[in-house]
Amino acid sequence: MAKTGPAPQPGILKISPYVPGESSVPGGITPIKLSSNETPLGPSPMALAAYKSLAEELHRYPDGAAAALRTAIAKRYGLDAERIVCGCGSDELINLIAHAYIGPGDEAIMSEHGFLMYRIATLSNGGEPISVPERGYRANVDAILQRATPKTKVVFLANPNNPTGTYLAHGEVRRLRAGLPSQTLLVLDAAYCEYVRRNDYEAGLELVATTDNTVMTRTFSKIHGLAALRLGWAYCPAEVADVINRVRGPFNVTAPAIAAGVAALEDRAHVEAAVAHNEKWLPWVTTEIEKLGLEVTPSVGNFVLIHFPNASGKDAGAADEFLKARGIIMRRVAAYGLPGCLRMTIGTEDDNRKVAAALGAFLERS
Repeated sequence: MAKTGPAPQPGILKISPYVPGESSVPGGITPIKLSSNETPLGPSPMALAAYKSLAEELHRYPDGAAAALRTAIAKRYGLDAERIVCGCGSDELINLIAHAYIGPGDEAIMSEHGFLMYRIATLSNGGEPISVPERGYRANVDAILQRATPKTKVVFLANPNNPTGTYLAHGEVRRLRAGLPSQTLLVLDAAYCEYVRRNDYEAGLELVATTDNTVMTRTFSKIHGLAALRLGWAYCPAEVADVINRVRGPFNVTAPAIAAGVAALEDRAHVEAAVAHNEKWLPWVTTEIEKLGLEVTPSVGNFVLIHFPNASGKDAGAADEFLKARGIIMRRVAAYGLPGCLRMTIGTEDDNRKVAAALGAFLERS
């Protein structure tokens, strides 16, 4: 019998709902949660104080323009506040960009192992997501350019990429921008940029400043430790900022989030401590896991992609179950086209050492 109820827009039913990293394990064990790339240092004490200071003001609407936060971001990075748009996490900004620029018959390009929200945002607006093969778990500029057509309205590039941890040098990103059609918007997702310590890396501010068809998105969820508040921002050409402001909700960022974001930007020492922690433990984790005979994709983020053999009992699924039984939660990444891998967030010293020991025990099983 034919269905007579309301029908969703084209593309909606092609979406596989986003499944976030797990946060609990059976048996009531307090888990070591390394599944969502959260900072082990937590938020800045200054951000916590700013958040708590608004507890008595929850009956008031926030500033719909998030002026204080945009001003703080502009001051921190030397930007034009009028070209900054704030959102409920960078996820919302990705969705707003897709809503504004992608429609039925349009295409959006993303790399093979790119962030799943790009596909979801494209499909939800009736567009066609085009997944382009990577080279060595790294976005392939030549492959993207070869696939771009007049139908390509947006190219999404996570740099560094999640879940691989790889990045493109600024020269390659410039080459990509120069080779794309002028009507194609290049969206540089720089969620993990603060962790990158490479001389050839640039988050995207320069390209946004010098072109009229590039957007950079950022988040407070990662190095600033404000994931629960859902806070992100985009730096855009003036015309693009105007478009996004026309389609975003009038109060899309909460007052506590605005206050916490401003305070987090002021606490430079907290950010530096998070960077220093990652600089110490990212190579340690990589080396210790490689000593066990497992491959680790070189990462510049606060996480590593671990490759497991296909052998029964030694594969990623078996490793995931073994680790969970010991209270350790990593991220399955089969949905990213990486069924043989787990992604591990860099945790505290104790977390990292426990993971290395648990993986050793897993691989030593007969």
